[in-house]
Amino acid sequence: MIASLMAVMVHFFWILQTEKNARGNLNSVRGFEVVDEIKAEVDRICGRPVVSCADILAVAARDSVVALGGPAWKVRLGRRDSTTASRALADSVLPSASMDLPALIDNFKNQGLNQRDLVALSGGHTIGLSRCLIFRNRIYNATNIDPAFAKQRRATCPRTGGNTNLTPFDSTPAKFDTAYFSNLVKQRGLLTSDQALFNGGSTDKLVKTYSLNPDAFWNDFAKSMIRMGNIKPLTGKQGQIRINCRRAN
Repeated sequence: MIASLMAVMVHFFWILQTEKNARGNLNSVRGFEVVDEIKAEVDRICGRPVVSCADILAVAARDSVVALGGPAWKVRLGRRDSTTASRALADSVLPSASMDLPALIDNFKNQGLNQRDLVALSGGHTIGLSRCLIFRNRIYNATNIDPAFAKQRRATCPRTGGNTNLTPFDSTPAKFDTAYFSNLVKQRGLLTSDQALFNGGSTDKLVKTYSLNPDAFWNDFAKSMIRMGNIKPLTGKQGQIRINCRRAN
């Protein structure tokens, strides 16, 4: 559940019902029931809904990373929740698992994030799992993949069927470490978009640095999470404080 909370945060805070069904979220981003439980307890202690679902997600993401051995950072509070949702917008904005490096760089740039943010935030894949459907093409067709790794992944992800079979991004899916980056250096990235970060391009050096220096990764990840958390937040009288995180009031 902790990893699921992290996944919710890394997907740019889109928790609205229609956006849950966007291509990058459907049957992937989970743990919403945990958010509901946290929201209910916070509202009970406060006596009424005074903390937004957006702020709860931001804090839960930070605490989840800390619980798994990662860094802490100061979460800026005061966000309010949206009253609208757009699955089409989520489909157009969320980065795809099939993106190459130029597409990833442009995708993050459109959100005001740079290449360091891209690599650091991608390191969130140090926890969690992916579905066979998402990485099948890579393990059967990619050329920039370790043959032994591809063979291992094919054992649980056949050419047809098994779409929902899960595989961890690295060997320690419940630990916030640098195994994800070490995998990339060895051409063992699970997703096409993962390996794109270490494939002879401008982000190779940073991936190598993170693979060898956990402190550098933790420091940059914390900074990038703060920047991502500040992407067009609703504050003041904008939006609302939701009573139920699953729908607008």
